[in-house]
Amino acid sequence: METRASIKGHPIHVILIPLPLGLWAFALVADVAFLLTSASHWTVVAYYCIAGGLVGALLAAVFGLVDLLGIKDPVPRRVGFLHMALNLAAVAVFGLNFYLRWSSTSGAGPWWLTLAGVALVAVSGWLGGELVHRYGVSVLPPERR
Repeated sequence: METRASIKGHPIHVILIPLPLGLWAFALVADVAFLLTSASHWTVVAYYCIAGGLVGALLAAVFGLVDLLGIKDPVPRRVGFLHMALNLAAVAVFGLNFYLRWSSTSGAGPWWLTLAGVALVAVSGWLGGELVHRYGVSVLPPERR
């Protein structure tokens, strides 16, 4: 099923998602580095990774929504809505995480939020893989390749 949001057949959503996923994963690495070393520069790294991930995720979400609205088959559509709901939950978790860090909240709260957000996008990413590899969402049909 071909995507509605693409550039020369390449799905834009799939092009954009590595940015927030990588930034959020590295925010977790930075949080763990801070917990191990107590070096405060790691909290700054995590803060900016979370901020960049939020911007990238919201941009990717626009194109993901365009793709989702183009799915007509009810089974992958249901999986797509669950994928979207988990991503929105992750954005909310990382948004709260960003706010707590911005407002200088210390303690373990931001670390646990980073871990929860990464867990959410891991499950959501698995569902995104299901959409592409099991249901063929965002895959060009053979005659268009």
